[in-house]
Amino acid sequence: MLEKEELKKIKKSRGKWESNALKKTLERFPERKEKFVTGSGKEVARLYTPDNLEEFDYIKELNFPGEYPYTRGVQPTMYRGRFWTMRQYAGFGTAEESNKRYKYLLDQGQT
Repeated sequence: MLEKEELKKIKKSRGKWESNALKKTLERFPERKEKFVTGSGKEVARLYTPDNLEEFDYIKELNFPGEYPYTRGVQPTMYRGRFWTMRQYAGFGTAEESNKRYKYLLDQGQT
């Protein structure tokens, strides 16, 4: 990834940004919630920068298009060769929450 000096520079710049631009904006317009989370309950940070990736393993965690863990899509050409298609999303939240919802719907007569 990036050299240590470059990461230090980014961290320093981020600190300046937080104490100047961000602080002023938050004083006028506080964030709507104390914490933001994904539909699966994972907390989302305010900002992600390369210093969040110091221990990042490119092949294991991102890899190439068409390769596990499919973070760049299932097609090696991404969507340059085949159109992007909408797929049904089965479930919401955690697996346990989805299972509970499905059982509830079945109990209510859903087929």
